[in-house]
Amino acid sequence: MVASIPYITLAWLVPAFPLLGFLITGLAKNRLKNNQAGILASTLVSLSFLISVLLFFTMKSSGQESATLTLFNWISAGDMKIPFAFMIDHLSIIMMLIVTGVGSLIHIYSIGYMHDDERVNTFFAQMNLFTFSMLLLVMGANYLILFIGWEGVGFCSYLLIGFWFKNPDYNYAARKAFVMNRIGDLGFILGIILLFFTFKSVSFTEVFSQAATLQTGAPMITLITLLLLVGAVGKSAQIPLYTWLPDAMAGPTPVSALIHAATMVTAGIYMIARSSILYNLAPITLNIIIVIGLATAILAAIVGLRQNDIKKVLAYSTVSQLGYMFLALGLGAYSAAVFHLTTHAFFKALLFLGAGSIIHAMGGEQDIRKMGGLKKKMPVTFLTFLTATLAISGIPPFSGFFSKDQILTDAFENNPVLYVLALGGALITCFYMFRLLYLVFYGNQRLSTSHPHESPRVMTIPLIILSVLSVFGGFLNIPSLFGGDSGFSEFLHKTIISKITAELDNTTEIGLIIASLILLGLVILLAYRTYVKKAVVPAKDGEKISVFGRIIANKFYLDEIYSAVFEKPFGFLSDFFYNQIETKILDPIIDEIGILTSRLGDLVRKLQQGIMSFYFFAMVAGILLFIIFILIV
Repeated sequence: MVASIPYITLAWLVPAFPLLGFLITGLAKNRLKNNQAGILASTLVSLSFLISVLLFFTMKSSGQESATLTLFNWISAGDMKIPFAFMIDHLSIIMMLIVTGVGSLIHIYSIGYMHDDERVNTFFAQMNLFTFSMLLLVMGANYLILFIGWEGVGFCSYLLIGFWFKNPDYNYAARKAFVMNRIGDLGFILGIILLFFTFKSVSFTEVFSQAATLQTGAPMITLITLLLLVGAVGKSAQIPLYTWLPDAMAGPTPVSALIHAATMVTAGIYMIARSSILYNLAPITLNIIIVIGLATAILAAIVGLRQNDIKKVLAYSTVSQLGYMFLALGLGAYSAAVFHLTTHAFFKALLFLGAGSIIHAMGGEQDIRKMGGLKKKMPVTFLTFLTATLAISGIPPFSGFFSKDQILTDAFENNPVLYVLALGGALITCFYMFRLLYLVFYGNQRLSTSHPHESPRVMTIPLIILSVLSVFGGFLNIPSLFGGDSGFSEFLHKTIISKITAELDNTTEIGLIIASLILLGLVILLAYRTYVKKAVVPAKDGEKISVFGRIIANKFYLDEIYSAVFEKPFGFLSDFFYNQIETKILDPIIDEIGILTSRLGDLVRKLQQGIMSFYFFAMVAGILLFIIFILIV
């Protein structure tokens, strides 16, 4: 069945192009030379973006809110009938634009960044597969197709995080991401099973139409949403399943940009926003999401204060910003969460690609304590990085200001305490981001052996485009306070049902904005005085720091706690069962069975004499014994 939106039949090409790129670059990786794989992979993702743009404008002009494209009947078993179908609506089209638009810029950037890597063709094949999986996730018309894409991005993240697999630490990081995501995925798939048993369908339209008739707080809906939430917590790196994301920095920097900005970690946000009708019926789950999101946002921001690896700082900022998105989801402000997801895709991709440009110029160095003085030597990277820093800090008129302010306003409407805590996290974010900016670009160069230089155009042009989006992306959703019509939120209005409808009066909202801007200005000034005027450089490894500073620098020892509580006990059990059970009990039993079988074979083999009369006698005797047995029974 094809809905009536013009060009909807082209929707299948959006995921098909990256899949084609994966097949070509994967199968012909030994034949493609120079930048052929990168150019091919980037072109195909760009074509997907162009088709997504076409679908966006035709959907907007037609006035139709959604359309379903069924490719074929996939599963038909009893009551279970699941077609392989795509649903194109306002939410999915926004996600498609983000995945293909930002993804294509990251692909183009990777042509320059990965130019000298010996496995560059394999890299682009895996990047295309990653993009294909994410598009399946956001375009699927039911939870099962969403789950296929969900598992696909998990598998691809394993491949890409461990891309430089010769380093054992990188392999460990890849395994850690894979295992922690599997923990979340177990809850997710149990939630899908419960959905089917409850609604006899996993199709979005059928599930949501039936759910709309249910009573708020129904135990089954609460259980379903909690199980789905477990999957979102794992995929979107929230407490307690967030520790895999900082370690995901082991992959090449473009991988970090793709995972942290345009794909994987946004999957949990998308899934909850897609399931807004279910979550509106589960207030207990929404309250849990608020607690998880706010705790994650603040904890990750605090940890970011003491990180000295440029990519680790950005990794914890991602975890923190995802916490703000979860806070918005818990408040029922789903459109605010998706809007911040969108602006975050712009400035976080820019930050990671800017970090990649810096690392590229510094010969692979990632320690910000060894940088400094890059402002004049890398002017394009500096200006674009500054733009992203202003955006993530929430400085107007940059994109992060509009999206983060909307979340803070919604938090104030719900409870002023939530607002104060969320604002505190935002101030910490501002401080450590300007700390990063000042330590990298200002002062004197602290690593004398490096000769930094600006990156080539294939890397700087994507930076410039993303910086423009980071500046003007907020204008997609200008609130009525500034004379806008909240166009982004209105576009999503009928696709996702937000619970928050009331608005603060203009005087209160202006007061909150002025107060937050004053505090942000003071934080920026404090960072400037500390790292530029006083030229403070964070303590080197091994130098004495305060107890609290050591705790923060070691990320509250959560990795060590998880290791002590989970890894070591399971490792002990594994060693015990191997050394005591398998080696001393199971192996001897299996060996004896093999010996016994061999001896029985030798015994039976002696009956094979090659004498026909003996065979005839044995056959007749066997028939007689069989007849006697039948008669007795």
